[in-house]
Amino acid sequence: MIQLSVDALFLRSTAFVIQSKSGRVAILCYRGTEPLNLINWMVNLDLEPERIAYQIGEGCPTVHGGFYRNTRATRYEVMSTLRYACDRRSARVSSSDAMLEGELEALYITGHSLGGAMAGLMAVMMRHERKYREAFADRLRAVYTFGQPMIGNPDFAEACQSDEFLREKVIRYVYDDDMVPHLPPAVSGPFQHFGREYQYRAPRSRNALTGLFGYLGRAHRSPEGRWEENVHPTSQASGLPTILLANLAFVAGKFQLARSLPAVYSVEDHFPQHYISSLIPGGVQNEFGD
Repeated sequence: MIQLSVDALFLRSTAFVIQSKSGRVAILCYRGTEPLNLINWMVNLDLEPERIAYQIGEGCPTVHGGFYRNTRATRYEVMSTLRYACDRRSARVSSSDAMLEGELEALYITGHSLGGAMAGLMAVMMRHERKYREAFADRLRAVYTFGQPMIGNPDFAEACQSDEFLREKVIRYVYDDDMVPHLPPAVSGPFQHFGREYQYRAPRSRNALTGLFGYLGRAHRSPEGRWEENVHPTSQASGLPTILLANLAFVAGKFQLARSLPAVYSVEDHFPQHYISSLIPGGVQNEFGD
């Protein structure tokens, strides 16, 4: 675990590096918002646009200031750890002198929510910041994010789309009506997604009917949805009223009759357990060992 916290600067950055026993594969995972951590919430709200420190695309590419600083806060230690892996050494500081079977060949980056935004920004750094591109670009295989908010303006997103890797290998998962991929709202300024997007679509109308059956005392399992690739990425929410609607949908979900009703935006759908349960392949143990 690599972590840095500076309250006065609104920084709370946490990353995990998981390394295979052979040393050939590593996963860099960024932690999402800690629900009870005020500084994490301030990172999310610190959305004033900031110019990035390297050249990418034309126009005026800017990114979410809080996400960008939070990623940079731990990037040097993250990169140092990954360089150990490139030199056939253990990512563990206490055993970094131990030589492994092979050097790092395949790196994957992932994260949920705030962690997804940091994962996306780190991927862009590895592709476009020269000192990192030379070391890691050829080793980076894919980026998978879950419930990721938007991280840059349209100029930034278009520049990322012009990079074949960022366009095809950054894969964003959106669970049904998850509110967070629609953020920041349009009143905060223009933001836009990049990469490929897959959305889980739950059959809400059928679920509402089976929910009524359950309320009447008839056991009936709600049908499962499925993941589909979206041709057009998730768009920005218009403003603060949409966030209020998402929270009202969360409250409504605590009542059986309202639980399966359609919602334009949902806080409940952002919770990581929904992403985990819907993405676990058949025949594979879940996080509880079932």
